[in-house]
Amino acid sequence: MTHGPDEMSELREIVLNGEGQATAGGGYEFVHGVREAYLDDLVGDFKMSRKLKVVCATGNGTASAFAPDLFERLGVEVVPSHNKLDYNFPNYNPNPEAMEMLHDMSASVKASGADFALGFDGDGDRCGVVDDEGEEIFADKVGVIMARDLSKIYPNAIFVADVKSTGLFASDPELRANGVTADYWKTGHSHMKRRVKELGALAGFEKSGHYFLAEPLGRGYDCGMRVAVEICKLMDRNPDMSMSDLRKALPVTYATPTMSPYCADEEKYAVLERIVAKLVAMADGGGTLAGRAITQVVTVNGARVILDNGSWGLVRASSNTPNLVVVCESPESDAELRAIFAQLDAVIRTEPLVGEYDQTI
Repeated sequence: MTHGPDEMSELREIVLNGEGQATAGGGYEFVHGVREAYLDDLVGDFKMSRKLKVVCATGNGTASAFAPDLFERLGVEVVPSHNKLDYNFPNYNPNPEAMEMLHDMSASVKASGADFALGFDGDGDRCGVVDDEGEEIFADKVGVIMARDLSKIYPNAIFVADVKSTGLFASDPELRANGVTADYWKTGHSHMKRRVKELGALAGFEKSGHYFLAEPLGRGYDCGMRVAVEICKLMDRNPDMSMSDLRKALPVTYATPTMSPYCADEEKYAVLERIVAKLVAMADGGGTLAGRAITQVVTVNGARVILDNGSWGLVRASSNTPNLVVVCESPESDAELRAIFAQLDAVIRTEPLVGEYDQTI
């Protein structure tokens, strides 16, 4: 069960009005020097050897207290963007999956001539990227860019990707040439972190922008600041490449953003179970999606319907909001992408308890 807007608004008022009541058995203490120790650990002895100008987009969230100083320590020129802490989030909801934030980052890149923008969510554990041409790069594609670079240093590495992520982790020729093993797993902090540790993977990537970087890159948990450091290091190792060069070097695929139609917490898992059953029955009956044969329906976390050309459509239940989650990808064309979404959505719409999307294509 996730807390809805009413409960969160009530909790907000309790906190801001100082109405909380202490109970026995718990407590807290302030430990001085933690911020400096954290930044020291992130930076180590690394310093950029190439010039970089980066839009630091923190959306007035927690990363505002860390990211600008972090970039300056790395030797990066900072273009500030909403870097004042403000729990009212006056500019936008800091979510690097949301097109509103990504478009704001894009505008800042174009206005400043920055090399790219890095954007963080409200609590700073996710990171999103906009390149030097103002193009938004969805976080799973950034993961492929990072995996390409890291697999040159760590050949035969294992990378875990969540079921919402691009199929390129398994199909990209460069990753395959570097001996990479791709493992697609359940979305969610605990699922991904555990899977990375179980497999001895170098990193785990979620389309949401949660990256789980294992030793020697990180500490195994999702930290947007750590990802920012690794992206700067990647750019330093590729001094002749811009972020848009790295994006364009990837095989072309067409993908939707993460789209989340409303479905109440009390209903979403039962609704999803019925949708999954319909999709499995469609596949078993020789059905098609966007005119292509269904070759597999992966049900490890909802249903990822895979087509004969590698295209796919996913529907799952959100683990932390009252929503379903829908993502589609096609290596063929934008038209095919839209056809996959339209037909998948038609199946979803057979369930009357599913509401409106937060964003769509």
